Amino acid sequence: MQTLSIPQSAPQPAAIDTTIHRRKTRPVKVGSVTIGGSNPVVVQSMINEDTLDIDGSVAGIRRLHEIGCEIVRVTVPSMAHAKALAKIKDKLSAIYQSVPLVADVHHNGMKIALEVAKHVDKVRINPGLYVFEKPKPNRTEYTEAEFDEIGIKIRETLEPLVVSLRDQGKAMRIGVNHGSLAERMLFTYGDTPEGMVESALEFIRICESLDFGNIVISLKASRVPVMIAAYRLMVKRMDELGMDYPLHLGVTEAGDGEYGRIKSTAGIGTLLAEGIGDTIRVSLTEAPEKEIPVCYSILQALGLRKTMVEYVACPSCGRTLFNLEEVLHQVREATKHLTGLDIAVMGCIVNGPGEMADADYGYVGKQAGYISLYRGREEIKKVPETQGVEELINLIKADGRWVEP
Repeated sequence: MQTLSIPQSAPQPAAIDTTIHRRKTRPVKVGSVTIGGSNPVVVQSMINEDTLDIDGSVAGIRRLHEIGCEIVRVTVPSMAHAKALAKIKDKLSAIYQSVPLVADVHHNGMKIALEVAKHVDKVRINPGLYVFEKPKPNRTEYTEAEFDEIGIKIRETLEPLVVSLRDQGKAMRIGVNHGSLAERMLFTYGDTPEGMVESALEFIRICESLDFGNIVISLKASRVPVMIAAYRLMVKRMDELGMDYPLHLGVTEAGDGEYGRIKSTAGIGTLLAEGIGDTIRVSLTEAPEKEIPVCYSILQALGLRKTMVEYVACPSCGRTLFNLEEVLHQVREATKHLTGLDIAVMGCIVNGPGEMADADYGYVGKQAGYISLYRGREEIKKVPETQGVEELINLIKADGRWVEP
């Protein structure tokens, strides 16, 4: 008779890696902040004050920086604005502190860019507008000679800026916008992600030929599928060409309110989840300060940065033993100033302890009028519901993890 051997324990399935592995990129220094490399994803925004308003611009930059914006962009549409930025930077350092600044330069911007490069940490140029190509209404094609002629002009106007930034150890963002592709790119590649990528590559090659690699790339679009496709294609082309430039993610002109936030999250979050992206900006038609919490929420949801409390809460059902929405609000208000904690608020004992197993602390409805407080998987105490939030705070204090607001 054959003897069957019974394994002492069933084989365990291989653990699934839930960590997002970011694409390896070169570090690009922007003032005191570094984009790419092994650094956290950097949060950016842009003031909406007129740069000629020195005091207003300084106040706008400071407001953003104080709430966590790590790099601030300022528009520079004229030479007067470029010179005003020098005063903004000086006053900012005098009354607050130095903040990494980016100058946004668009139409025919060589002279403006050269001036502003003296005063900021990074210059952003738009390849579709840097050398303006006047459209010809009756054009049916771009000849190779015409294409190359403009390419030569682009190099002539870009080279002085590249050399200036290179010699100063400063950075450039090559910021392609789907809505402002140059006419010859539209004729050659169509209104497509391919046209966006080729537009960026043309400028990258000029920079590389001048031994300049402090470059960040963006390929923004107002339509999420176009934006995602452009960044994915850019990564593919860079991998083929041995390039490792960091990427600045954003959905341009996302709008406002809930939809603007959802639209930005859909585009930025999708790419970040794939390991693509080193710095982000959420573009809302609202006060710039409203953009920063959205950026950090996206990063926290993906586990890329932890800058606030992570709240776990069930959606509520007939088993819920207290007003879950109200209690979650009370818990959030009492603890939202803390960082690095996971706090769960669960309506009943059925799923509570299991669903909140990874949380540092749990607040669980166990019987009518009472809640149980957990530290991790361990039930610590049962207290009257009216004392729940107070006792949760006391538990956090007892563990030495409380700080005063």
